[in-house]
Amino acid sequence: MKDFAGLGHLFVVSFLFYFSSFMVIPAITDVTMEAVCPGRDECSAAIYLSGFQNAVTGLGALVVTPVVGNLSDRYGRKALLTLPVTVAILPLLILACNRSDLYFYVYYVANIVAGIFCGANMHCLCHAYVADHVGPRRRAAAFGLLSGVSAAGFVSGTLTARFLATSSTFQVAAAVAMVAALYLRVFLPDSGGVSCSDEACDPLLQASSCTSSTSSSASSSDSDEHLSPRLPPQKGGLPSPSDMFALLTSSLALSGAATITFFYSLGEHGLQTALMYYLKAQFGYSKDEFANLLLIVGAAGMLSQLIVMPILAPILGEEILLIVGLLGGCTHVFLYGIAWSYWVPYFSAAFVILSAFVHPSIRTNVSKNVASNEQGIAQGCISGISSFGSILGPLIFTPLTAWFLSETEPFNFKGFSILCAGFCTLIAFIVSMRIRGAQSSACKKSTVQHEQA
Repeated sequence: MKDFAGLGHLFVVSFLFYFSSFMVIPAITDVTMEAVCPGRDECSAAIYLSGFQNAVTGLGALVVTPVVGNLSDRYGRKALLTLPVTVAILPLLILACNRSDLYFYVYYVANIVAGIFCGANMHCLCHAYVADHVGPRRRAAAFGLLSGVSAAGFVSGTLTARFLATSSTFQVAAAVAMVAALYLRVFLPDSGGVSCSDEACDPLLQASSCTSSTSSSASSSDSDEHLSPRLPPQKGGLPSPSDMFALLTSSLALSGAATITFFYSLGEHGLQTALMYYLKAQFGYSKDEFANLLLIVGAAGMLSQLIVMPILAPILGEEILLIVGLLGGCTHVFLYGIAWSYWVPYFSAAFVILSAFVHPSIRTNVSKNVASNEQGIAQGCISGISSFGSILGPLIFTPLTAWFLSETEPFNFKGFSILCAGFCTLIAFIVSMRIRGAQSSACKKSTVQHEQA
């Protein structure tokens, strides 16, 4: 743990941020249903409202996140981290004051705006901050710890919500969000886009797909070759779409990470769009059942990222962990879709122990394949692609979910939209296997050519 001592304040900020953000999730479905369709268990209007919010938020984040990441490379992480942590306070304050219909719709608009600047940006900037302070050999474990701390915030927030009245939930969440913003400004040390160059914080990166595909063995060395920046300096200070495209297509590892991120995020956001309303319609879930389910998800993710991943990452490498995580993610989503009893979703949630490997593994691959002064923009591009998945997810799965939960469904299969989301995660798994095979072939070819020379 001494390798990650410089990240302590970031972990505190991350924990508080996600604690306040996730505390309100078990209650928000009931609040939305009460405002839009009072007294009903099924409501297409509420599903469409949530889907529209996710789509607009994803579209905004798609544009904003790479820009914010690039600005953090230039002006430091702390200044840009202040943006999502501060903006997140406003929606919580609104429902902390009142939950009438008027306040709900004001919250709805404020939450869309906040979502554009919060979730994806917080994710991107925290990963860039970690990459600034941790060398490549320990970076997968560090990303896992960051995700584990976030999951701990998720679990703590969900558990707290389980014992609070709905009104108190939003008040406590708003107060914790304010503490997170204050803590960040007072205690978090600043970090620029350029990593330190000493042995304890060496920036960089593996030079070929061959070394990338055998990262577990390469990680035994803490002294790597420094990559040159993949992008020329931006004259206007901001990256153009062509710059971002050039960055993501500059290597098989980056293009593969982008493709996997898109399909996995599409499946994830499809699941998120449908799950709460599906469980409410199929099994009559309410606030307490949602809290119990989210608690299992968060606990499994926390266990995986704080304990399992730091142990396995140096042994297996992030590529194998990614494949295992994607397989677990497929199983996780498919079991939700075919759930035949109220307890099956709880069993399905346990597979988060494996699926929690996915995002830290992708982020590690990305960070190892860009230069130290491109960590922000690279992580921002990946977050932007994830946001693109969050745009398409609601657009595709909201009408599909509403259709199969309505009285005019074509056939009786309420989990059909979730099953379709599972096929998106399956595509991500197939892509990861193909990329792994391509990297292995390239490595063997390089070895043969080296021996012949």
